[in-house]
Amino acid sequence: MTDVTLRRTQLATPGSDPEMVRKAPDSGADEAFLDLEDSVAPNEKADARETVVAGLQDGDWSETRPCFRMNGVDTRWWYDDVIDVVGRAGDSLDTIMVPMVHDAATLRTVDNLLTQVEGNSGLPTGGIGLQAQIESAKGMSNAPEIAGASDRLESLVFGPGDYTASVGAAGLTIGSGEGYPGHYWGYQLARLAHAAKAEGLQVIDGPYADIEDTDGFRDSCRHASLLGCDGKWAIHPSQIPVANDVFAPDEDAVDRATRIVDAYEQAQASGAGAVSVDGEMVDEATNKMAQGVIARADAAGRL
Repeated sequence: MTDVTLRRTQLATPGSDPEMVRKAPDSGADEAFLDLEDSVAPNEKADARETVVAGLQDGDWSETRPCFRMNGVDTRWWYDDVIDVVGRAGDSLDTIMVPMVHDAATLRTVDNLLTQVEGNSGLPTGGIGLQAQIESAKGMSNAPEIAGASDRLESLVFGPGDYTASVGAAGLTIGSGEGYPGHYWGYQLARLAHAAKAEGLQVIDGPYADIEDTDGFRDSCRHASLLGCDGKWAIHPSQIPVANDVFAPDEDAVDRATRIVDAYEQAQASGAGAVSVDGEMVDEATNKMAQGVIARADAAGRL
């Protein structure tokens, strides 16, 4: 069975808040990223590194993947983020989220520095992965090149807030798109999914800022899942169970997928290339889809 890395939820955790950093590993999210970028004021960024390092070193990350979001490479903080956090807590780190990735060169720049820091810190070269946040029109145009830019890359992450500003789209609530006749970010997420999956990567949808709109958040998760996304940000703990539920196949889906795989296996054994299940034609493509459902369900503990 294909191994699946669960990233149904990425919990956004301000790196300047020691209490939130302390609670992140026990949040129930598949992954938490300790943020040094947008959620941290410029005059707090150096102190926030200390909080992030302590959180990585002291937390029990056995149930939640540990990540931190560095500052963008066009800022004066980014290289100290990598050198300090990786140099002191790299052995407790799974990935680094790189914001504002506009082109492949941005990712290679981070990769090169990270390689040197790993070497100087006695860490395995290439052991720490990267996640690239696509937040601009230029980044969206360059998504296929970005997806193939580094062997460390594990996912493309959509940043709807900065992307909205980049293209001048209307709206002031991140991730909502209320009033738009369809999925507001359908094209963008489909483009990122295409670029990511061509390179064997995951794709993660960004935040839904209206924390109290649970139904809207669930719909946003469901739409992203239908487009091929593997998960979504949670900017509040209350969003975690919703995203974890939506991005894992439910009992009915698992049951149908199992029947499809079994029926197709029997058809193959009898020399047939297709078979009918529940009145629908099942062929090799359907079989692959069903196997994917089973693999995701197994990773999420739903088998």
